[in-house]
Parts: sequence; structure tokens; C-alpha cells
Amino acid sequence: MIDKSWNSTDAAVADIPDGATIMVGGFGPAGQPYALLDALIRRRPRGLTLISNNAGNGDFGLAALLKAGCVNKVVCSFPRQSDSWVFDELYRRGDLELELIPQGNLAARIQAGGSGIGGIYTPTGYGTLLAENKETREIEGRQYLFELPLKADFALIKAERADRWGNLVYNKTGRNFGPIMAMAATCTIAEVEQQVTLGELDPESVITPGIFVQRIVTSPVSHQSLSA
Repeated sequence: MIDKSWNSTDAAVADIPDGATIMVGGFGPAGQPYALLDALIRRRPRGLTLISNNAGNGDFGLAALLKAGCVNKVVCSFPRQSDSWVFDELYRRGDLELELIPQGNLAARIQAGGSGIGGIYTPTGYGTLLAENKETREIEGRQYLFELPLKADFALIKAERADRWGNLVYNKTGRNFGPIMAMAATCTIAEVEQQVTLGELDPESVITPGIFVQRIVTSPVSHQSLSA
């Protein structure tokens, strides 16, 4: 019997090692897997590479992971906003490496990683500092920049509902990066608000099929994880 349910967030993240590359879903606070991040902070792995849309808000979630000293490198599209003081301080001290990627390129590179594609050609970033030491090519009279795919050892994502096979349904903007990150990681761990019986999910509503999910853990919804 296939059952990907785990009893606790701590158990679900217990084998994430030092030096791992992790993808974390979320668009600001929307769709961030806060319970999984809290469990990872309790483990305190070191030297992580974090791939996410942003670098944390306030002192919770991704920001708390950075503050705990777990992350050496951040790969993201939007590292700074009014409440990104944790990232700001660490970056200015030289304690964090940053790879900045335009948001569309970030999504496309993650999609390429999940699809088994060797890379993408994109016009975004051509002629800027982001193109340094990268291959460029003219296609139909327009200049393009070649970008490599992004993959991860683990993806931590948030969904609204799941069945025991790992099929996932998301809540509004909570969908954001979760589906593509699930495809691009060796092990996807999904934090869900509710687990339902097999067959209860409408197949037409399933966004991430269970084939891309290895573990699911149920955690009550918090005010921080509510999607707009």
C-alpha cells in the first residue's frame, strides 16, 4: 500500500544533510511551508544552498532559517524588501553568497530542471552583469543568454490538501513555485493543511501528481501561511 504520510515535520526533514541544495516554495508569505522550515531549524544543518523566490520576511520562515546560520548561499529573484533585515545583515557582513536571477528566468530554470532539459535560451539578462561568463546566441535576429537548469536535493513546499499517494491541491496563490519545485527535486516534502481519503480529490483539481512527491506531513494552517 502506497502511503507517503509522515507523522511529524521533524521526522520528514531528519535526513536533510549539511551542504544540501533545497528549494523552498512560497511567494513572500503565501505558500511558505513554515512548519517544515521550523523543523529544519531545529535540526540546524549547515552549508545549505537555498533556492527560493525571495530571501525571507521579518524573523520567521525563510528569514529564521537564514538567521539560524543554516544557509551559505541564496539563489533567488527578490532578496530585499522593507522587512528583509535578516538577509540584509548577513549579506552585508559577507556571511551569505547571493545568486540573483530574474523571476521569469528562475521559474524557467526550475522547470528545465524538472523536465530534464539541458538549459534555456532567454533574452532576459542579456547585455547586463547577469550575462557575464555565460554563453550568448543570436536567434532570429534577437540576442539570447543561455541559462542552466536548477535542481535540488530536497524541495519543501506547502499545499492545501493531499491524499496518501501525495497528490496535491493548492490554495490560490499558495500554488506559486510549489508545482515546478516538486518536479525539480530528488525528494519533495509537502506540508499540507489537510489529508483526505484516497479518491476524495477531484482529479481535475490535482496540480501536483503524487509521482513528484515523496513525503507529506499534515500541519494546521497558520495566519502566516494564508494565501491572498
